[in-house]
Formats: sequence, structure tokens, C-alpha cells
Amino acid sequence: MSQTTTMTVRLNPALSEFVASNVQQGGTYENVSEYVRDLIRRDMERRDQQAFDRLKAELAHAFAAPESAYTPLTAADVIARNAAGA
Repeated sequence: MSQTTTMTVRLNPALSEFVASNVQQGGTYENVSEYVRDLIRRDMERRDQQAFDRLKAELAHAFAAPESAYTPLTAADVIARNAAGA
């Protein structure tokens, strides 16, 4: 069973009005909690996408390297390199 946490957030008037415009009748969200949860989910998705984009860039860089740039490694080599923080 999941637990919920109640949080209090202070907003300046401009932010408060912006939230209200998204929650009021005709707004996108039914209540402030729904709006905040959606913002958090979107931020999580954004972070995941950034991590994926970094991984894609690293892989593109690796695959673009000439064959002569590759060094054969054993599993023990990789474990030792990762343990060293390289």
C-alpha cells in the first residue's frame, strides 16, 4: 500500500495566479494537487530523457571512433576500471 505525503508550498502572487489559471474552471487540472503531481512527473520524465540523450551521445561518439581506437577488455578490466571511478 502506498503512502502519501502532504507538503506545503509558498508561492508569490504571480505564481499563485498562474497555478489558479490552470486549475480554475476551464483550466487543465481539477485541483492544485493534480497540477503539482503532473509537474513532478514531467520533471522526472525530463531527467530521464536527459540521461537517455547523454547515453545516446556517448554511444554515438563510441561508434564513430575508428576500429583502431578500441582496446579489448576483459570483464575484470571493466570491473576494475569502474571501481577506480574512471
